[in-house]
Amino acid sequence: MQNRTLEVGVGLFVLAGILALVLLALRVSGLSPASHHDTYKLYANFDNIAGLTVRAKVTLAGVTIGKVAAIDLDRDSFTGRVTMEVDKHVDNLPTDSTASILTAGLLGEKYIGISVGGDSALLKDGGTIHDTQSSLVLEDLIGKFLLNSVGKDAK
Repeated sequence: MQNRTLEVGVGLFVLAGILALVLLALRVSGLSPASHHDTYKLYANFDNIAGLTVRAKVTLAGVTIGKVAAIDLDRDSFTGRVTMEVDKHVDNLPTDSTASILTAGLLGEKYIGISVGGDSALLKDGGTIHDTQSSLVLEDLIGKFLLNSVGKDAK
């Protein structure tokens, strides 16, 4: 009988460990079962969204306030159109706010950082942030640096 209770205890412990790993994986991947009715949508168009992915975080002053819901191509302006889901409690973003694609670390993941503007009019559900700053592409920077150094050596 003691052997049976020991086996049941070990089985429950292993099951609890597996559930903890699944919960941890869901939290890290951003696939948490959060409700979608406590958010509203904002849009922004960027010239270059290299490296930005769906479910990337949206931050304001370093605090996560939402996530990227979709990335599409705007066929009229040929820019990347990003749909963001922002928490409802952040309902006081001015219309002249700026959205920038930033990098977490040197080679880290991309996310959107919002800088607050000073306008008295506020962004509503379905509003668009017009002032945007595109993604910084490391390969382009390296290419510009190498071309500038090669150009100086040739003189």
